[in-house]
Amino acid sequence: MTTGTASTRPEVSEALDRCLERAVAHMRSIQHPDGYWWGELEANATMASEHVMLEHVLGIVDAARMRKLRRYLLSLQQRDGSWPVYYGGPGDVSVTTEAYFALKLCGTPAEAPEMARARAFVLAHGGIGATRIFTKVWLAMFGQFDWRALPAMPPEAILLPDRFPLNIYEFASWARATIVAILVVWAKRPVTPVAPSLGVDELYVHPEDRRRIAFRRDRSLLSWRNAFLGIDRVLRLHERSPWKPLRRRALGACERWIIDHQERDGSWGGIQPPWVYSLIALKCLGYRNDQPVMAAGIRGLLHGFALETDETFTVQPCVSPVWDTALALTGMREAGVPADDPALLRAARWLLSKEIRAPGDWCVKVRGVEPGGWAFEFENDTYPDTDDTAEVLIALRLLDLAPERDEAWSRAVRWLRAMQSADGGWGAFDRDNTKRFVTRIPFADFGATIDPPSEDVTAHIAEFLALDGVGSGEPALARALAYLHRTQEPDGSWFGRWGVNYIYGTGAALPALVAAGERPMSERVRRGARWLAEHQNADGGWGESCASYDDPASRGIGASTASQTAWALLGLLAAGDERGDAVRRGVAYLVRTQQADGQWDEPQFTGTGFPRDFMLKYHLYRNYWPMWALGRYRRLILGRPIHLPGTDPLA
Repeated sequence: MTTGTASTRPEVSEALDRCLERAVAHMRSIQHPDGYWWGELEANATMASEHVMLEHVLGIVDAARMRKLRRYLLSLQQRDGSWPVYYGGPGDVSVTTEAYFALKLCGTPAEAPEMARARAFVLAHGGIGATRIFTKVWLAMFGQFDWRALPAMPPEAILLPDRFPLNIYEFASWARATIVAILVVWAKRPVTPVAPSLGVDELYVHPEDRRRIAFRRDRSLLSWRNAFLGIDRVLRLHERSPWKPLRRRALGACERWIIDHQERDGSWGGIQPPWVYSLIALKCLGYRNDQPVMAAGIRGLLHGFALETDETFTVQPCVSPVWDTALALTGMREAGVPADDPALLRAARWLLSKEIRAPGDWCVKVRGVEPGGWAFEFENDTYPDTDDTAEVLIALRLLDLAPERDEAWSRAVRWLRAMQSADGGWGAFDRDNTKRFVTRIPFADFGATIDPPSEDVTAHIAEFLALDGVGSGEPALARALAYLHRTQEPDGSWFGRWGVNYIYGTGAALPALVAAGERPMSERVRRGARWLAEHQNADGGWGESCASYDDPASRGIGASTASQTAWALLGLLAAGDERGDAVRRGVAYLVRTQQADGQWDEPQFTGTGFPRDFMLKYHLYRNYWPMWALGRYRRLILGRPIHLPGTDPLA
């Protein structure tokens, strides 16, 4: 990496050069011998709480692990006794209820001060009656809530053909895989008995809340919500009847679906929710823990997703090696690491080895297309995603790897094009997964249940297509650009679906528009750049709280973070503002706040699982995004293009 540039361009100081050197050195130090990068993916306390409950349901309780889980849960408790959805956020009654019950199962007495504080918080916020449906499902599995009060989820739903308006393939991939398992659990209604002292009767404000759910009806008589509530009453009445001619067939179909969808690492969908419910569903169907499908699932959960130290234990909601590796590669190249660097080539070859070559659920709606692309995780053949695929292609484009990449590249590009939705945008896992009425079923209070196109994913794919030489008049890119034009907010920003929030969306959209030929001085680009500049903090950085998903007034507002500052800088650099005051101050903030080991400190959650309900902290975001933004800044100031192997240099 070239250094000593300050004498020719005062904007590029020796401090910036040293900062980038430290960042690159740190990334080199944490690269896995196989070539990939992989950082922890942190969520909220429900991961540990539900793992405690799962071990009890499956009968695999390990006393030492319970002690570690207890310590981990207590480390996340806030002063008011609650547990939040994200770092520094308000306490959440569902998350806190699950943590409270899990701590009891771990042996924490109800009289303990931390339990008293948690209990007071839950009761002050409506008690168990105010918790989400999935919390009530977990409690029902221990006899702490009445199964009969839960919304109907009859397993016969799996028999509805994919031509039917409401079928499992109208739900998002993550919801679909969870729902199929829940169909079995709801029908079997398992109960793992616990001692009265471990129960949670004390968390009910009203005793009758144990046997009822007060569903909120829409004011309009004719609405999907009200229609589904009416259907729910009929289905629950039918459930009391002994005559269920399709029940055995339906349970068999669910069983086959679950087994067919298990991945090589033992997971389902590569994420925690369908994984735990699938294990419980199979147990309900009579599977022993030592049978292959169960043993693989338990082993994978305890080792593949687990984070264990001498003191604590928890489970990640997912793992992100493909995503981390692709973004780290692009960041390293922007920081000046050459295209033929052995470490980068090793990472790229690892990515090529993870190409998806098997058909998945996406084939139900997208027929006749050869599989291609990449998933998020180590193993997830069923659900490659468009966002990972775009970022992998952007990274591979920057490396001296042709012709090794060519076949995988061609397959992935064809697959990406086929996954474009009718409105011109891209969802993450499915095409045209947009039937919003399915979000109105009574069971669906657990976050996003569909996977419609989003601004950030569409921007990443549009940027790749433009960088790959697709003209803005070509239909796929033209439709994507029209989607981004339509979705720009009146204030100039773009919403962020998978990152927090408008800073992420705007930082993705501006580079895509400019790469596709939009002039940096166009009104649309200037509005986006102005929005970013107007939301810069006094310290020079940018930050936005997860609260912006609930409160529009808080968009673009929050304590400065390394990753969000980098996103804002990437947006402003795309807009041609590399010599502007906002960029200068943002660069200074990142250089000033870097730690001696080349990392940045970032306790905040800047990633998203389900906006509002499930937020994420990517532990490597704080490292490769700042490296990427600072490297691009230095490159633009010095007038240095990234040299693309086998092509003319591109600025």
